[in-house]
Amino acid sequence: MHMRLDLNSDLGESYGRWTLGDDDAMLGLVTSANVACGFHAGDPTTLRRTVSAAAVNGVVVGAQVAYADIGGFGRRFIDVPPADLTADVLYQLGGLEAMCRVAGTTVRYVKPHGALYNATVEHEEQARAVVEAVAEYDATLPILGLPGSALLRAAAARGLRAVSEFFVDRAYTPSGSLVPRNERGALLHDPTEVTERLLRMLSEGLVKAVDGTDVRVEAESACVHGDSPGAVGMAAAVREGLERAGVELRGFA
Repeated sequence: MHMRLDLNSDLGESYGRWTLGDDDAMLGLVTSANVACGFHAGDPTTLRRTVSAAAVNGVVVGAQVAYADIGGFGRRFIDVPPADLTADVLYQLGGLEAMCRVAGTTVRYVKPHGALYNATVEHEEQARAVVEAVAEYDATLPILGLPGSALLRAAAARGLRAVSEFFVDRAYTPSGSLVPRNERGALLHDPTEVTERLLRMLSEGLVKAVDGTDVRVEAESACVHGDSPGAVGMAAAVREGLERAGVELRGFA
């Protein structure tokens, strides 16, 4: 199998005395880091430390923009007016870029988080609002999102690079969307199972949905969530399986 894949994870989500995940360990395994920007998680010290560690490890930094919803960890839909959402995304990009600059790195791509990610799969106005912020800030930045989403369609229409993403540890519906987190079976926990599923996606472009049918999925990047139980072990097993199969791991940005 002579293929190339980016392996990403959501990081920098600790806040104050509350620690979430093991960012240092994950940064030794992934090729791209979707770093929180303070709206759903991540205090300034955490963000600075995370991007500094990413720079040391040669990991590409992406801005994981979100709704202003720390209490809900960005997992609650907010009907933000498009102009306000564009401003919110710009604000987050600027904040994370400052941390990157002093760490000797830079923001290289953008990925929505949580409810904003899910909303921009079908919500055309919010998808365009996110894309508009990225285009105004730096039109060379790729946008990472779900294949076939309104977000990636809007990015392509605006002339931005649209990058499709596969979720290693999330279940899929027959339509190719993610099973909601509050539903049974939404999260996958078996490292061997998810690695085999990822390799099948790479070789055949197919993944088995929760109803047993095959869904076509093609992606340049695969996400292993950093906040899931056993996330480090999952990421290590996935990386080992990819390398054993001859897949080249490299950041897409």
